[in-house]
Parts: sequence; structure tokens; C-alpha cells
Amino acid sequence: EMRRRSTLRFEPRDFTLSELREYDGLEGKPVCIAVNGIVYDVTKGKSFYGPGGPYAMLAGRDGSRALAKMSLDAEDVREEYDDLTDLSPFQIDALNDWVMKFQTRYAELGKLLKSRDTEKEE
Repeated sequence: EMRRRSTLRFEPRDFTLSELREYDGLEGKPVCIAVNGIVYDVTKGKSFYGPGGPYAMLAGRDGSRALAKMSLDAEDVREEYDDLTDLSPFQIDALNDWVMKFQTRYAELGKLLKSRDTEKEE
């Protein structure tokens, strides 16, 4: 079994949404996506998630809602922290399927944070 040769170009760490935005694959940067509160390094899937790929809109973002709804509508990629509490059971099942795919294919970097403790909420 080929060990996941980790494409980690940075240490595992947690990210806020604004920190995650940097990892959109532009200018040769790594590509990261958050799914259900966990941030993954999806750089090796750049043809899907990187610039010009079919899921490029998820790069550097929380892709949870869009993946759960099987949607590529911009409104399903939120600018603010999304607690996903309004997803239907069917959408939650779909999201869990995506989580399993990401877990088996990509390196887990850390959590998606609502905010840094130093930042005031609201």
C-alpha cells in the first residue's frame, strides 16, 4: 500500500476562514478546503480544486454547504462561518460521504475556527 506521501508544505495548524482564503492555489500556492470543520490540503487534487478546475470556487473556502447540497452556486460558499445547522438529513449524509473521500485522499491539516481568541466575535 502506497503510504500517503504527504504533500504537506506547511505544518498542521488551525485556520480561520480569512486565513484559509490564502490557500486558493493561485501563484503556485497550496490548495486547501474545509469540509465539516476540518481543513484539508487538496493540492494534489489541483486539477479539480485549483484555478480553472471544476471545483475551483471551493479553493481556500469552507466547501461544506456546497458539497452537502451537491451545489456549485456561489451562495452556498459562505463568506462567514457556517454552522450548517439547517442542512437536511439527506444533505448531512451527502456531506459525510464527502468527508470520507477527503479523509482517504488528502492530508488533514487542522480545524476551521470560528475566530481566533484574540478576535472579538461580532
